[in-house]
Amino acid sequence: MTVVDRLGRPLANLRISVTDRCNLRCSYCMPEEEYRWLPRADLLSFEELERLARVFLGLGVERLRLTGGEPLLRRDLAGLVRRLAALPGLRDLSLTTNGVLLAEQAAELKAAGLGRLTISLDTLQGERFRALTRRDELAQVLSGIEAARAAGFRGTKLNAVVMRGVNDDELEALLEFARANGIEPRFIEYMDVGGATRWRPGEVVTRAEILERFERRYGPMAPRPQAGAAAAAPAERYQLPDGFTFGVIASTSEPFCRTCDRARLTADGQWFSCLYAPSGTDLRAPLRAGAPDEELGARILSRWRARSDRGAEERLALTERGLLADVPTLRADPHLEMHTRGG
Repeated sequence: MTVVDRLGRPLANLRISVTDRCNLRCSYCMPEEEYRWLPRADLLSFEELERLARVFLGLGVERLRLTGGEPLLRRDLAGLVRRLAALPGLRDLSLTTNGVLLAEQAAELKAAGLGRLTISLDTLQGERFRALTRRDELAQVLSGIEAARAAGFRGTKLNAVVMRGVNDDELEALLEFARANGIEPRFIEYMDVGGATRWRPGEVVTRAEILERFERRYGPMAPRPQAGAAAAAPAERYQLPDGFTFGVIASTSEPFCRTCDRARLTADGQWFSCLYAPSGTDLRAPLRAGAPDEELGARILSRWRARSDRGAEERLALTERGLLADVPTLRADPHLEMHTRGG
């Protein structure tokens, strides 16, 4: 079954947030001192997440990604992985993590059926890591990366958000670190999503700048076009003269809205069809009221078929581009937060 929206984009990729909590406080995502958390009673159980995932898979979704917050904070996450990995129709099950707790969970997650990992790492410098995250956990992240390799994970990606004057002097170091560890790096433009309350246009290092930097260092690069389902992936991939491949996610300067096939389910069951959408579709209420799968599927189908979201493109078209949401707005509606919706 293939379900498309008003721009012909299929519903193929679902990101499932399992918690809005995080053990880091990265400056581009959670820069404030205090946050309003989702009520624990509202968080979906593993049984509820499994059921919704099954409904989405029945509508054509093929790829699931577990996110947060920091998903490894959710107790017995491997149990959820085991449930999801067994669902029919699933072609790819992955997880995005900051890596702090990965060393102690990598082997169990792999054994449970997790297919791939994306690990966030914005700097290799200890003092800078502490300044960026307000936590002293770089050693744990590095141990987590090594544990992932030892557990047998392949195709791991390393995500780095690039900010001018903060960590843009580490582009080459991060690329070489990824190369040495058999990981494909992804360099992400600093996005003005909900929660980025310190975002300023001048701090965005664009894809064009990143490519120019690497070309000066490594020589001419060749694009690596992707086919099939991979063509809708957010990263544009490039190959260095020696064959090493890296990606750049230019969601701020050159949005990929027209090919976006992903949606997001929050830990409390709100379904968002765009990272920038002002509101979502409540799936928790009908789920807990006893709605059958057909009713849940109809609600999802109706919303996706009406979808025309182009949030990043609309932000790019603004004459004056400021914050997406200020602190009072975020506190009034925590579902606007990036750490609530999942990356």
